[in-house]
Amino acid sequence: MWSAREAPFNSGALVCGMLGVLLAVLVLPAAGLAVPVDEHHRYAISLWGIPAGEATINVEEVVSDDDRSLRRLVTTARSNDFISIFFPVENYAESIIDAHTLLPQQLIFQRREGSRHEDFDIRFDHIVNQVTLQKNGQPSVHSIVPGTHDILSCLYFLRTMPTLEPGSSVPLNIYHDRKNYQVEVHVEAVEPVDGSWGTVEAIRLLAVMPFRGIFLNEGNIRFWLTNTEERIPVMMEARVIVGSVRATLEGWAP
Repeated sequence: MWSAREAPFNSGALVCGMLGVLLAVLVLPAAGLAVPVDEHHRYAISLWGIPAGEATINVEEVVSDDDRSLRRLVTTARSNDFISIFFPVENYAESIIDAHTLLPQQLIFQRREGSRHEDFDIRFDHIVNQVTLQKNGQPSVHSIVPGTHDILSCLYFLRTMPTLEPGSSVPLNIYHDRKNYQVEVHVEAVEPVDGSWGTVEAIRLLAVMPFRGIFLNEGNIRFWLTNTEERIPVMMEARVIVGSVRATLEGWAP
């Protein structure tokens, strides 16, 4: 039986984008569990099987000025001292989403990867289907399709889906760096996954990525969600510009 217990941070990095870039979905109300409050996940990241850094995903409750219930999704990724000698990574992403529709209201993303430094501030207007982007201080306005998600809100939408049957696929929409993309997520199988917490039955999914993404993935991303109501993301794998990276769940609360 898989039960939550605390575990210390282990090294490993580069993953917060893997979680976010995974998905973005068509407009639909969340059909399963609501986005949890005060949820915390910690991941160990390995590169070619070598410890490379750490990543976190946190959820906080926010109440807007008009009393709407919102959630703040915060993701971080940081390379360890050894990897930082060659390719330092310190990324931060924060998404404010509607707790009921899961649609994003604002995304702030700070990329620090090697010599590449970029800052994004994206405001979503789902009434007129438009985003206002500030990239490195330069403003621009772009059209989006109805129900467009950002790089973090989409993962939480997927976790609320009532069924993920092997052999099926989910068409997705994602806004990324001035463009709208269509992404497909294939439900590949249900299989056991091992970790420091033991063995859990998990749903294996493959996100077919038509673009590089805002973190480091160079192609498709494979990830595993527990086959439970909570749909906890326990592991992710992707190709990156410096090899193959894996993120494995190490600690969580509640």
